[in-house]
Amino acid sequence: MNKNEKASGSLMKILGISLVLIFVTGIGVMASNAKLTNVKIILSNNYEMTVLTTKTKVSEILEENHIQLTSEEIVSPNIDLEITQNKTIRISNKADYSGEIAEKEKVITKEEILSSYGTITEKLVTEQVVIPFETITKEATTQGGTTQNKIVQNGKNGLKEVTYKVKYQNEVEIERTEISSKILQEPVNKIVEVRTIQITSRSSTERVATVNPATTASTTLAKKVQGITPTVKSFNTSAYCSCAKCCGKTNGITASGAKATQWYTVAAGSGYKIGTVIYIPALKDKPNGGWFVVQDRGGAISNSKLDIYMSSHNAALQYGRKTLEAYVYEF
Repeated sequence: MNKNEKASGSLMKILGISLVLIFVTGIGVMASNAKLTNVKIILSNNYEMTVLTTKTKVSEILEENHIQLTSEEIVSPNIDLEITQNKTIRISNKADYSGEIAEKEKVITKEEILSSYGTITEKLVTEQVVIPFETITKEATTQGGTTQNKIVQNGKNGLKEVTYKVKYQNEVEIERTEISSKILQEPVNKIVEVRTIQITSRSSTERVATVNPATTASTTLAKKVQGITPTVKSFNTSAYCSCAKCCGKTNGITASGAKATQWYTVAAGSGYKIGTVIYIPALKDKPNGGWFVVQDRGGAISNSKLDIYMSSHNAALQYGRKTLEAYVYEF
């Protein structure tokens, strides 16, 4: 082999090595220019998928993965834009997306911001506060019998003066703390006493009448009780009128609610019901024929006493006091 052939062979080797180096370098450049990237795609049904791609445009990435948008869907970033730094493509329903946009675009005004940082002020406020009275019940009963409640002392509320430290924000009270208080008037407790009702028994001297005077009398009251058998009893009788001395009042209204009438109305003890008819034979010559009806009560009248109503105080005094036998007709 001559020198020219050797030189030619060496040159060919050099050219071959150079071509190999150029090819490898080109591949490296292409690989660097077409860098592979992981992209997350979130579909409208919230299904997530991660794809490996060299594409950077949203439309190309979707097309490469055979994903097509419906008329009810929208994509973010926009289909014509490059993918963002978080390498995420989100497909949403238009209705959901518009709601999210509206929420994000809600504008908070300057006044709303300032109102949340309103100035807080403090004031000392003094007020008068009612102190409610208490009710105390005392037992004053004996064994057995009917009981009743009697108020022996009326209750009265007290009064105190209280000083508060009050905090306001935008003129609205937000906090109140009591600093001091002073009693101006102590409350008076209501006292209720539970007592046994004392019932005065009727006299054992009562007897059943053997004769009924109502059967021979002609007055209205007598006719009313003709079918009732009376009891006979002696009463300590007196008289009264509608003056303040006798009754403490002057309107003449009886316990029954009716107006008192001379030679008709009598006051009797609680042992005799209102409406009980009483015949007093000793007074049969009076305008009423001796027939009366119990219409009234009196603080000093027991079951053994009767008080006969008169039209004047003088007439009541003239009657005086007499023990008389009476026939009692009870309904």
